[in-house]
Amino acid sequence: MTPQGHCHEAFTPVADAFARLFDNNQERGAALCIQVGGEVVVDLWAGRAGREASQEWQADTILNLFSCTKAFASVALLQLVGEGRLELDAPVARYWPEFAAAGKQGITVRQLLSHRAGLPALHGMLAPEALYDWQTMTDALAVEEPWWAPDSAHGYAPITFGWLVGELIRRVDGRAPGDAIVARVAEPLGLDFHIGLADEEFHRVAHIARGKGMLGDAAAQRLFRATIGDAAGLQSRAFGNPPSILTSSNKPEWRRMQQPAANGHGNARSLAGFYAGLLQGRLLDDALLAELTREHSIGEDRTLLTSTRFGLGCMLDQPDVANATYGLGPRAFGHPGAGGSIGFADPERQLAFGFVTATLGPYVLMDPRAQKLARIAGACM
Repeated sequence: MTPQGHCHEAFTPVADAFARLFDNNQERGAALCIQVGGEVVVDLWAGRAGREASQEWQADTILNLFSCTKAFASVALLQLVGEGRLELDAPVARYWPEFAAAGKQGITVRQLLSHRAGLPALHGMLAPEALYDWQTMTDALAVEEPWWAPDSAHGYAPITFGWLVGELIRRVDGRAPGDAIVARVAEPLGLDFHIGLADEEFHRVAHIARGKGMLGDAAAQRLFRATIGDAAGLQSRAFGNPPSILTSSNKPEWRRMQQPAANGHGNARSLAGFYAGLLQGRLLDDALLAELTREHSIGEDRTLLTSTRFGLGCMLDQPDVANATYGLGPRAFGHPGAGGSIGFADPERQLAFGFVTATLGPYVLMDPRAQKLARIAGACM
């Protein structure tokens, strides 16, 4: 398949590798964007966006970016810190008094952002429709008891992160969380990025589908066994409570809601543009960028059952861990999304990277497709 778009001649090996992704007939559609020093050197797309092969991926196709959204939310919250409206080491309950229930009075904003608050899931099962009711979800989290003593360990919060951080943003900023994040982070950079997608944009959203017959690596298989093995366990609750989480990504109500952990919609350009904006100092000053990318959590993740390393709402590189490296420098930071989409920055090379795919792979952290493309890009430099 011949990709559309453009590629600087120095990065021709990246374009060739991107085209080879489609040798796998399960690869539906994907896009790749790389900026170096603020210059777009790769902007490619190929495949199909809809259910049918005739519905081709277009230059303006967007899709659900899943957890890539978390970094956008974290930067918006850090902007509030920079404005003096929020303190990282203040208790969350200072801004959200109801949150102090069930022994959570000492949990800080920093602990929420670094996945150390012990709130990766809700113990009690909720109805499927609760997913779309912001008040129901934030009320439930306000009275939730942590799964472990806060700050004693870390565990990724796949979806509760959105309500926790989003409610802080809503209370301090005054706007709905998605509106605030987009206004603060996407609009200043001119990014085609949305949290709470308008119906008139639905026609350009790619249909998401899982690849078939792929088991993933050992970490993915371990997490899968834990998720299905204990219906009341942490993994099952984190990914399946409310039970509609894993079945909603193509639904209109999912696209419309504002869930800043998991339902941002954008494209490879919006991911690369976001990280280029961070590298250029257009979103955070140097001190706050240093906080964003400073190690806050490392080691065995209680939710994902693999080694993770977090800054404040972003995932930091682990060069010696195969499923946890972006494939470039040890200072790289960013965030993967479920199934393979990913955005990150490598400050050493001043490189910003965005890869999106409509074919969900089974990997827990980094997808091998993106890792390979990133490594080839690094070699081109």
